[in-house]
Amino acid sequence: MILINLLPHREEIKKQKQSAFYATVGFSFVLGVVLVGVIYVATQHMIESQTAKNRMLKEEISGLDAKIKDISTLSRDLEALKARQKAVESLQSDRNTPVRLLNDLAKSTPDGVYLTSVKQSSEQVVIAGVATSTERVSEFLRAVGGADSIDAPDLTEIKVGNVSANVRDQRRLFDFHMKVRIKANSPLPDAGVGGKKDGNKYHQTRQKASGKAAEKSHLNTQKK
Repeated sequence: MILINLLPHREEIKKQKQSAFYATVGFSFVLGVVLVGVIYVATQHMIESQTAKNRMLKEEISGLDAKIKDISTLSRDLEALKARQKAVESLQSDRNTPVRLLNDLAKSTPDGVYLTSVKQSSEQVVIAGVATSTERVSEFLRAVGGADSIDAPDLTEIKVGNVSANVRDQRRLFDFHMKVRIKANSPLPDAGVGGKKDGNKYHQTRQKASGKAAEKSHLNTQKK
C-alpha cells in the first residue's frame, strides 16, 4: 500500500533553513561586534600607552633642556671666572714687573756703567746711561741679555762725551741708549731657602747701583 504525506513538509524545511540562516547571521553579527569591540579596546589601550610614553618623553626632554640651560649658564660663568682669574694673574704679574726689572738691572750693571734713566712702555724698556768705555757698554749689554726678566737687548745709540772736573782732570765718558723687552712670568728674587743670602746680595747690588747713580749725579754736577 502506498502512503502519501499530505502535510506541508516543504514549508517546514524552508522555515528550518530560514531559522538556521537567521541564527547564523545573528551569531556572525554578534561575533563581529565582539571582535570590533576587542580591537577597539586594544587599540585604545595602545594609544593610551603610547600617549603616556610620549608625555614621559616630553617631560624628560624638558628636564634635559633645563639641565642644558643650566650647563650653558655654568659654562658662561666659568668662562667669566677664568677671564677674571686671568686678569688678576696679569695684574699680579704686572705688579711684580718693576721689581724683577730693577733687580736684574742692578745685578747686570758692571763697574764703570751708570744708568741715568729707565722708561717702560708696555713690554719695552728704554735705558739710558753713561759708561767709562765701550767695553763696559758691551759687558753691560751681555749681562742684560743673560738676565731672567730681560730679553732682546738692542743698543740703539752710543756717543762720546767729556766730563771735566777741572782744567787738569778730564774724564771721557760714553753716552748710550738701549732697548730691551720684558719677559713674561720671569721669576722673582728667591725668599725661601737661602733667601737671606740672596736677599743680602740683592740689597748690596742695589746699594752698589745707587752708589753708581750718585757718582754719576756728582759728575753731572761738576760738569755744570
